[in-house]
Amino acid sequence: MVQRLTFRRRLSYNTKSNRRTVVKTPGGKLAYQYTGKIPTVPKCGDCGIKLNGIKPARPAEYARMSKTKKTVSRTYGGSKCHVCVRSRILRAFLVEEQKMVKKVLQAKAKQDAEKAKKTATKSKKPKSK
Repeated sequence: MVQRLTFRRRLSYNTKSNRRTVVKTPGGKLAYQYTGKIPTVPKCGDCGIKLNGIKPARPAEYARMSKTKKTVSRTYGGSKCHVCVRSRILRAFLVEEQKMVKKVLQAKAKQDAEKAKKTATKSKKPKSK
């Protein structure tokens, strides 16, 4: 006949926080052993893929872990994946580059306008006979 088991905690419902497995004790009896919730790997804030190099843990465990296990030594390490960081850097560079191109084009347009103005004033001078 199968040995009956009793809960070791007060919670008697089959919930996610009350998961348990049956183990055999050294005394030969069967007992419940409570299993914790499965930890998840943090995901990228932009694209949602799992972040490499970061230890999966429950939120309370992260508070006790060292910084090296929670982050990667890179900009946005532990928050964004390498692909998203690269695209952000590239986008920022291209935006700055676009601003510079715009300034150069404005300066050139201004020079052309001044040149056209000078040539227009020279041709308007009356010729004396």
